[in-house]
Amino acid sequence: MIPSDARGAEPTSEATSSAPPVDLSRTGRHHIGAVTAQTEVSQQTLRHWDEVGLVRPSGRTEGGFRLYSDVDIQRLLVIRRMKPLEFSLDEMKRLLDSLDLLAGTDGSEQQRREAATFVVDCHHRAEQSIARLRKRLAYASELTEVLAREARRVAVEPTAEVEQPADP
Repeated sequence: MIPSDARGAEPTSEATSSAPPVDLSRTGRHHIGAVTAQTEVSQQTLRHWDEVGLVRPSGRTEGGFRLYSDVDIQRLLVIRRMKPLEFSLDEMKRLLDSLDLLAGTDGSEQQRREAATFVVDCHHRAEQSIARLRKRLAYASELTEVLAREARRVAVEPTAEVEQPADP
């Protein structure tokens, strides 16, 4: 059994491998339990995103517990915002990479143009997804109104008492 610390973090088999050192320049050193509370992303999902390379924690403790920086948490929040908009994990990673490239000074002019084009494309797709979600939400609201009217109607109508069987 793998021991768990008070914050809900678990060391993994990666703990003894080539875990990256904590980058203190990225500020903050948050254990997985604190990150899940702040981002509303489950520990299982955080571990999966780490395994697939979407967002890796900036470091690990000597015991192998994941440590997330404030920058890592901001990246997690971008992903959390993308999930309901139906972006794939690959698209999420590409968007994060594109945003990183555009925020820095690295990359060729061609790479920066491609990154900018991808960000614009993601914005357009996000707008389309939001329109679909708003339509679905309107349908759900309509149903809620119908159910509320029906609930009020049946709550005020007298109901016939169900006959209880006589005691033998």
